[in-house]
Amino acid sequence: MRRFVPMAAWLLLALVGTPALAQNDVSFRGKTITMMIGSQAGGGTDATGRLIAPFLAKYLPGNPSVIVENRPGADGVVALNYFVTQVKPDGLTVTTGDSPQIDPIRYRVSQSRYDPTKFEFVGGIGRGGSMIVMDSAVEKRLFDKSAAPVTIGIASSIPRSGQAMAAWGIGFLGWNAKWVVGYRSTSALMLALQQGEIDMTATSNTFSLQHLIDSGKFKVLVQSGGLQDGKLVPRPEFPNAPLLSDLLAGKLDPIARQSFEHWRGVLLADKWLGLSPATPAAVVETYRKAYRAMAADPEFLAQGRRISEVFAPMTDGDIRSLVQTGADAPREAIEFLDTLLRRQGIVM
Repeated sequence: MRRFVPMAAWLLLALVGTPALAQNDVSFRGKTITMMIGSQAGGGTDATGRLIAPFLAKYLPGNPSVIVENRPGADGVVALNYFVTQVKPDGLTVTTGDSPQIDPIRYRVSQSRYDPTKFEFVGGIGRGGSMIVMDSAVEKRLFDKSAAPVTIGIASSIPRSGQAMAAWGIGFLGWNAKWVVGYRSTSALMLALQQGEIDMTATSNTFSLQHLIDSGKFKVLVQSGGLQDGKLVPRPEFPNAPLLSDLLAGKLDPIARQSFEHWRGVLLADKWLGLSPATPAAVVETYRKAYRAMAADPEFLAQGRRISEVFAPMTDGDIRSLVQTGADAPREAIEFLDTLLRRQGIVM
C-alpha cells in the first residue's frame, strides 16, 4: 500500500531546511551597497565608515561595490530617520554611526523616528575608551582639600562624554578639582595642558602626549576602559592605569549606578555598523560573518591604527549590550549626570 506523508510534515521539513539554504544563497554579486553616514565628510565617524567600506566589498559574498553617502543633519538624526523610514531592509543599505546616536537623550525626542534597540548591529569599533591625563606634579593636590583645586579643562562649555569622567571623580572619589571651560578644540586643550594653563584633561588618544607620559611629566590618572567580548579591558598601552568603574565600586547608589552605566555605555559604543530593522536573518548573519573576517584582517587593523592608536573591532553583541544598557536606564538616571555637573558649577 502506498503511504502518504501529510502536507504539514512536508511543510515542516521545508521550513527546517530553509535557514541554512537561505544563508548559503546570500550573494551581493553585481549589486551596489550604500553606506549611509549621518555626518559630514572628514570626521571620525566618516573616516571609520570609509575604512570599513572597501573591506565589506572584499568579504561580502559576491564582492559588491560599496559607495559612501554622507547625510548630515541634527547630529545624525536626519540620516537615521531616513534609514528607518525610507530604506528597504534588503541589506543594500548599511549605516555607520557614532555613540551619541544611540544615546536615549538624543533619540527620545519628538524629531526622532528611530529606535536603535531595533537595529540589526553588525559590529563596531572601540578606541580604548577615554583617559584623564594629568600633570604628575599636581596629583597630591587632587586628594588634599586644603590645597588649591586641580583644574580640568574642557572644550566648549559642557564636558564631552570622555571629559565627564572627572564629574564622577569629583562627585564620588573626593577629587579636589574644578572645571575650566571655554577651550575651542581638543588641540587647544592639549596645548593648554602642556603649557601648564590647566592641570589635567580627558582624551581618547595620546599621540601628542605620549612622549611626555613616557618622560614621567604626565600620567594617566584613570581610564574608562573598552568593551571586548563582554569584558571591560584597559587600554593595551596603559594596562596598569585604574579603571574608573573599579574605583567607584561600592560608592554609587542604584540611581547613580544606572546613570554611570548609561554614560559609560554611550561612551564605549563609539563607532558602529548597523542594518535596518526587519533585515532578513540570513542577510544579517552574512554581514556579521564578513565583519568577523574583516576584524581579523591585518591590513584592516593596520589602516585603523592610522585613525587611532587603539583600534579594536567590537562584536555585534557588545554593541547591542551597550545600546540596551542605555535604553534600560530610567529618566531619573539619565538626568543624574546633568544634576551632578550643575552641582560642580557647569551651567547646562
